[in-house]
Amino acid sequence: MQRRIAAVGASLLLALTTGHAQTVSLGGTFGDKALLVIDGAPRTLAVGAQANDVRLVSVQGAGAVVEVKGKRIALTLGGAQVNLGGSAPAESRSGQIVLTADSAGHFFTNGTINGKTVRFLVDTGATNIGIGQAEADRLGIDYRAGRRGFSGTANGAVAVYMVPIGSVRVGDVQLYNVEATVLPATMTHVLLGNSFLTRFQMRRENDKLTLERRF
Repeated sequence: MQRRIAAVGASLLLALTTGHAQTVSLGGTFGDKALLVIDGAPRTLAVGAQANDVRLVSVQGAGAVVEVKGKRIALTLGGAQVNLGGSAPAESRSGQIVLTADSAGHFFTNGTINGKTVRFLVDTGATNIGIGQAEADRLGIDYRAGRRGFSGTANGAVAVYMVPIGSVRVGDVQLYNVEATVLPATMTHVLLGNSFLTRFQMRRENDKLTLERRF
């Protein structure tokens, strides 16, 4: 009987540790550890450890990066629960942003990244949201845990980091897990690139640019 109970217990433990997570959120951080809520169950993990198929990649301040099936996802403390089987829930359903061009024809707007205020410049030529390293440091983005790559500039190719941003807000619209590129450059604003813009239908009329959220 005891052997049978032990066998059942081992089978249950295996099921718990090898299952496929459906949702994950960040409940807290403690040095190099994070409290992750996976499918409603709290799990404290150290960097490099894994529960179900969720691996903790890094912890910095009130944020953490996890990896699920090769995909890296940024989590913020108090942020929305991320649905690993589809799009993130709880994104704003107020889906319209209206911007007005300045005298030079550029579209600037204030917004937030992970809850911190930034100044955006709409750039339809940028693949991702573009952030200078100094600004990324101010925002607490652990970009060195991201993927390395290269980007072409007027001065040739430069090394960059590509990381998921936990939350990006413009007006009443907030998106989660938006890809960003961090560049070794001093930038006075953040480029609002296509990793954000392609989630919208864009329409320009004279000096007005309207972004309609795709749902």
